[in-house]
Amino acid sequence: MQLVFATNNLNKLKEVQSLIPKKINLLSLQDIGCFEDVPETQDTIEGNAIQKAEYIKTHYGYDCFADDTGLEVEALNGEPGVYSARYAGEQRDATDNMNKLLDELNLSTNRKAQFKTVIALYLNGKLHTFTGICKGEITTEKHGKQGFGYDPIFKAKGFTKTFAEISLDEKNKIGHRGKAVKQLVDYLNKM
Repeated sequence: MQLVFATNNLNKLKEVQSLIPKKINLLSLQDIGCFEDVPETQDTIEGNAIQKAEYIKTHYGYDCFADDTGLEVEALNGEPGVYSARYAGEQRDATDNMNKLLDELNLSTNRKAQFKTVIALYLNGKLHTFTGICKGEITTEKHGKQGFGYDPIFKAKGFTKTFAEISLDEKNKIGHRGKAVKQLVDYLNKM
C-alpha cells in the first residue's frame, strides 16, 4: 500500500515513519512533487487536517493522510490551539511561540494543557479521522533539546520530564501524535 503523508514538517515525517508498518510505502510531499504550501485556513484542528488531505487527493490524486496539531492551554481558553505554529507570528518560530506562551502564563497558577492531533485519511474515496490527546501541563521554563515545537515546555501528566527530555520512542508511546497514528495504523492493518 502506498500513502502520502501531507506534511512539509520533516520532524513530523520522522515521527510518523517510525510508527507506520513497513508494508506501507509512506511518501512525502516532496516525493510526489508537491512543493507549494498546502492550505490550512480552517478555524479548527480537525478542519485543517481534512482540508490538507482533500487538497492532496484533489490536486495530486494520491490516497493520503494529513494531520494538524494544536496545543490547548486551559488558562488561555484553549489558545494557541489551531494557531499553535504561528502563535507569535507568521514566521512560525518555535522559540518565539514558546516565549510568548510562557509570558502569557507568567502569573497563572493554572498550567494545565493538552496537545491534540487529528489525522484525516482519504483512502479509497472515503474520509476517516483519528484523534489523539495528551494531557499535561506547561512548565515555567524550557527543559531539554529533543523534539520540536512546544516540546521543551510541555510535561505529560504523570511525567517529571518534558517532551524535549524524553526519547522519540517514549514520546510516541504517550504523545498525542503517537495515539492518533496508532489509531490510523490499527485501521490500516484491518484492511
